[in-house]
Amino acid sequence: MQDATTVDRRSAGSEGEASGSDGARYLNRELSWLEFNARVLALAASDSTPLLERVKFLAIFSQNLDEFFQVRVAGLKDQVAAGVRTRTPDGATPEEQLEAINERASDLMRRADEIFLGPVCGDLAEAGIRFSTWSQLDDDDREWLAGEFSTRIFPVLTPLAVDPGHPFPYISSLSLNLGVLVRDPVTSERRFARVKVPSLLPRFVVMPDGERFVPVEQVIAEHLDELFPGMEVTDSVAFRVTRNADLTVEEEEADDLLAAIEMELRRRRFGKAVRLEVEDDISTESLELIREELELDHHDVFAHAAPISLDGLWSVYAMSRDELKYEPFQPVTQRRLQPDEEDSKKSIFKVISEGDLLVHHPYDSFASSVEEFIHQAAEDSRVLTIKLTLYRTSGDSPIVASLIKAAERGKQVVALVELKARFDEENNIEWARRLERAGVHVVYGMVGLKTHTKTCLVVREEGAGVTRYCHVGTGNYNSKTARLYEDFGLLTRDPALGSDLTQLFNYLTGYARDVEYEKLLVAPHTLRPRLTELIRNERRFGDKGHVVMKMNSLVDPDMVDELYSASADGVRVDLIVRGISCIRPQVDGLSERIKVRSIVGRYLEHSRVYRFANGGGEGVPVHYIGSADLMPRNLDRRVEAVVPITDPTLQARIDDTLDVLFGDDKLAWAQIDDTWTKLASSAGGQDAHELIEDQAAKRAEVEMR
Repeated sequence: MQDATTVDRRSAGSEGEASGSDGARYLNRELSWLEFNARVLALAASDSTPLLERVKFLAIFSQNLDEFFQVRVAGLKDQVAAGVRTRTPDGATPEEQLEAINERASDLMRRADEIFLGPVCGDLAEAGIRFSTWSQLDDDDREWLAGEFSTRIFPVLTPLAVDPGHPFPYISSLSLNLGVLVRDPVTSERRFARVKVPSLLPRFVVMPDGERFVPVEQVIAEHLDELFPGMEVTDSVAFRVTRNADLTVEEEEADDLLAAIEMELRRRRFGKAVRLEVEDDISTESLELIREELELDHHDVFAHAAPISLDGLWSVYAMSRDELKYEPFQPVTQRRLQPDEEDSKKSIFKVISEGDLLVHHPYDSFASSVEEFIHQAAEDSRVLTIKLTLYRTSGDSPIVASLIKAAERGKQVVALVELKARFDEENNIEWARRLERAGVHVVYGMVGLKTHTKTCLVVREEGAGVTRYCHVGTGNYNSKTARLYEDFGLLTRDPALGSDLTQLFNYLTGYARDVEYEKLLVAPHTLRPRLTELIRNERRFGDKGHVVMKMNSLVDPDMVDELYSASADGVRVDLIVRGISCIRPQVDGLSERIKVRSIVGRYLEHSRVYRFANGGGEGVPVHYIGSADLMPRNLDRRVEAVVPITDPTLQARIDDTLDVLFGDDKLAWAQIDDTWTKLASSAGGQDAHELIEDQAAKRAEVEMR
C-alpha cells in the first residue's frame, strides 16, 4: 500500500512554484470549466435536443460565459496587475491561464455563432420562426419598424457625444451599445458618439406575425439620422463591455457587514473592463477608439458574426410553442405525503415520525415536501422555533412568506441570510430586511466564511418535551430552481441530527470553537478529515474497495491525490462531475481505476452524493448527501453540511439513481485524461432524466412504507 500522506498545497509559498509533475497530475480549473460550457453548447448543436431548448442552451452558454469573465477572468487580470506569479496546482501562472482562456473562449464563441446562424436558425425557419436582418425585410416590414422606432424606441435613447467637452462615457457592464461615427457636413469634423440600448427594450423586436425577430440594434442603426439630425453617419457598430463584478469585502474591518456589501455592490458597477465584444465587421477606427478608451488589449476583443449577447434568446424560448420544447413533467408528490380518505391534509411531522423521508427534486415536488414542511411549521401551534439558512431564494419565495408568518405568530424564527452569495447579494439584502421587519432574527453570514449549507431545524412541542425535525439538502431553498436543478434532501427527526443541527445553528449565530457533531460532517471542521478517512479506509480493501462520488466540481488537489492513491491500491473510483474536473482519469500509472463522467441535459445535476462501499465495515456501505463540492473553498472557506443516509430503503433509492446515471448513454460525457467525449447512444438508449421521471411517477403511485 502506498503512503497515504499528501502534500498540503494550501500552505505553499508566495511564488507557489509547482513541481514539474503537477501538470501531469492536475488539470487547470478554468480550462476545465470552459470544457463544461462546451458540453452545454453541444446541447444547442444536437438534433436530439428539442428546437427551442437548443435556443435556451445558447442563452445559458452565453450567460455562463458572461459570469466567467466577470469573476474568473477578472480575478486573473487582477493577479497579473498585482504582479502575482503564484502557480495553480497544474503549474500555470495567471498570464499563462489568461492566454489559454482567451484562445479557448474565442473558439467557443465562434462555435456558438456558427450554431446559431447555421443549424438553429435554419431549423427555426423551417418551424416558422425567423431571425431577419434589416436587408431581408420588405418595404412594409421596414415601414412598420419605423413606426415602432418612433413610438417605442426613439423616446428612450440618449446619444452621448465624445469631444473635448464631453469625455468618453462610462459603459456599464453587459449593456448593449452602438458606437457611431458622425461627420459634420459643414466643417467636415468627425466625432464619435455612443448610444446605449436600454435594457428595458427587447433584445429582438418581434414582427406583427409573432414569428419573425429583428435585432434591436439593427433597427436603431437604420434610424441614427433621427438621433443625429443634420449630421452624416459614416459608421456604426454594436458592442458590449464586460466588467469585473467580483466583490471584495474586508469583513474583519467592516463594522456592519450589510453596509459593507451594499457599498461593494455600488462599486461593482464601476469595475474594470475585462472583455470587449464587437460585431465582426467593425471598422478599425471604431475598434481602436473603443478599445483604447476602455484600456483593453487586442486579445481582450472578441468579434461576433451572430448578434452580440445570445442570452437575449430567452425571449424567443418564451414563445408558446410547446411542441418545440421538452415534454412537460409535473413533479410528483411521494405516496407517503399524499392525502388519503382519513386525512385530507397529512401532517408532515407525523409522516417524518414514521420514518426518514428522502426527496429528489425536481422529480419529487418541492412544494409538497420542503415548502410544505416549513409551511406547516409556521401554522402549527406546537412549533416553537424555526431556524433556516438562505443562500439563494426565489423572488416569490413561499418559504420566506412562511417564515414571516411564523414570526408574526410569535414563534422564534432565525434566518441566516448569506449576503455574499454571488450575484444574489441585492436580492438577499432585500429578503433580509423584509424578514427583519417581520420580527425574524436575521444573521448575515459569518466573517471570513460563506454559509453555503442547506439546513432547516424545526423544534416542536411533543409529549413532555420537544422533538427536533430536520431538513438537510443539497440545493437551495428556491422554488424556481427546484423545478430545474436536480437535488436530494433528507427530512428526519433523528435525535442525533437534531442535536447536530442545534450545534450548527448555535455556531452560525453565536461564538463557538471546536464544535463536535455526532453525525453531520461540517466544513470547515470535520468534512475534509472525514472524507479523507473514508477514502483511505477503502484502500484497506484493495479491489473490493469502491468510492462513488457525484458533485458539481472536483478541484481540491489533496482530494484528487487521495483518489489517485486509492486507484493505485486497486480501489474502483467512479465519479459523476457535472462541471469542473481537475483530475486526470484513466492515465497509466496514475489513475487506471478512476472513471469520470458528466451528465448534461434537461435538468442541472446539482446534488452531491458520496458513497463508500466499506465505510460501515467490510461490505457495509455508507452514503452521504450535502451541500459541499470537493473544492478548496467548500472544504476550507465555507460552512457546509453533509448528512449520512442510514435507512437501507433510502440508501437503495440513492443507489438506483446512481445506477441510472452511470447507465446513461444519451446525456453522458466520458473524461479520459484531459479529453471529454460524448458517449455514443445505442438504439433505444437510456436518457437518465427521462428514466428518473418515470421512476418517480411510478413510486408516487405505489410507494408504501
